[in-house]
Amino acid sequence: MARVRVREHVNPLSIRYQASASPPDWTKIYADLNLPLHLDIGCGRGRFLWHMAQIQTDWNFLGLEIREPLVDEANLWRDEKALTNLHYLFCNANSSLKPILETFPAGTLQLVSIQFPDPWFKKKHHKRRVVQQELVNELATYLGMGGEVFIQSDIEEVEREMCDRFSSHPSFKRQNGENWLAENPLPVPTEREIATLKRGEPVYRALYQK
Repeated sequence: MARVRVREHVNPLSIRYQASASPPDWTKIYADLNLPLHLDIGCGRGRFLWHMAQIQTDWNFLGLEIREPLVDEANLWRDEKALTNLHYLFCNANSSLKPILETFPAGTLQLVSIQFPDPWFKKKHHKRRVVQQELVNELATYLGMGGEVFIQSDIEEVEREMCDRFSSHPSFKRQNGENWLAENPLPVPTEREIATLKRGEPVYRALYQK
């Protein structure tokens, strides 16, 4: 399947993306809604979750992405494999996380990944970054006890800001102290991670537990 072409960056603060997403009937999406849920925020083309869903068949996977053509493409890839533990949803996570997560059985959200989010380098654009304090608060509410949040970036300043926001919340404890994780704890790397490491550049990683 040919890849769809989309803009690399989308302004999440524009009016178009402020409306909350309407979650589907999950019982028509997932074969078993009570399986533990892995949420990938900013899933891009979704290939990371596509591979994960085939490796870990005893988990459900949900990818959130703000660029709608990528979501449509990813769900077609899912359908080609007839995967009943995977779904992609078009939304702005900063305005839709609560209405999405409150429709899942309590405690099923067990893993959240946020990988290589848009850095929005200009200071005036930092408010566009996905990991804002409200998002951290909502994850603290819906993540099951013992659940984990994995964050990584190839921009150290972006990773440090994400860490600062999770570390400042009393529900989260950083699992690797102040040191970056040397290895990705997940069995599948993202395309961005592979490309970054091939260039010999560092990836900054941290893992939090509720």
